[in-house]
Amino acid sequence: MIDKPTIVQTPAQTTAVIRLVIPRAEIQSVMGPGYQELVAEVRAQKIAITGPWFTHHFTMPAENFDFEIGVPVAAPVGAVGRVKAGRLPATTVARTTYRGGYEGLGSAWGELQAWIATEGLATAPELWEVYAVGPESGGDPTKWETQLNRPLVR
Repeated sequence: MIDKPTIVQTPAQTTAVIRLVIPRAEIQSVMGPGYQELVAEVRAQKIAITGPWFTHHFTMPAENFDFEIGVPVAAPVGAVGRVKAGRLPATTVARTTYRGGYEGLGSAWGELQAWIATEGLATAPELWEVYAVGPESGGDPTKWETQLNRPLVR
């Protein structure tokens, strides 16, 4: 179940990212190592991470995921290996929070999409998830919080 969705304006956000194009079945095996690689490089460059990590999908996930694993940062990172400078856009999004384990994210996105359709809103192809509270905060997935963001078009 998701919180009541809202429409918000997001500011542009400087990020550090690793872009991946992978089959859906590989998502669980690449997320943790990709996040660890990203954070290690940002820290090696002595750049502050300014918020929770996220994934930025360039299209609604299908058989293959085309996305970035990212963290917001205080300054642009230098490109090293797979780590590159990135940016989340300033845009208007439909936003909600999902509370629960990651296996429920598909249903949560379905709920948000249904709300968007009911409101008569049109969406851009991209979306992002912000992992506000996750496994690093404790093993109880009922306490995990993922913010869902779907950019809107006029």
